[in-house]
Amino acid sequence: MAHNEIKALVPNIRLIAFDFDGVFTDNTVYVAEDGTESVRCWRGDGLGLRKLDSLGVMSVIISSEVNPVVTVRSRKLNIRCIQGIEDKHIALATIINEFDTSFSQTAFLGNDINDLPCLQVVGLPMVVQDAHEDVLPYALYRTEKPGGFGAVREVCDLFERIIKRATAS
Repeated sequence: MAHNEIKALVPNIRLIAFDFDGVFTDNTVYVAEDGTESVRCWRGDGLGLRKLDSLGVMSVIISSEVNPVVTVRSRKLNIRCIQGIEDKHIALATIINEFDTSFSQTAFLGNDINDLPCLQVVGLPMVVQDAHEDVLPYALYRTEKPGGFGAVREVCDLFERIIKRATAS
């Protein structure tokens, strides 16, 4: 999508929903002998999320996984997280209703086929650079950074730039 089209969409977005694995992480999981899992995340994402807060853009994580590492990271980032979701579309619809917004005023950042139900209905569907090829045709924006390497921060910075320019005009 042309940059001008993104610039037109972003100021209308009131909510960004994020997948977790492959978006906040590089989609790698480390498994210890006792079954404990850990993942690698990008520290700068937290500062980016604070930018969204200051712009009045709400954010949430919707994850298929149920994993304590997702809970810990979302608490650290101070972002609401809903886990164990089989149908992300239904979860997103519930959140949209709760936040009194609409699909057209929502963006979603995902990376794989389980994100398609959301990517197909939101006003601004986005994927990370290293997203699975099956979701690429559904994205209006593809990050330059891969998941877990600053893709979330990139989206937050993009929103900040566009919204600040729009409000300065």
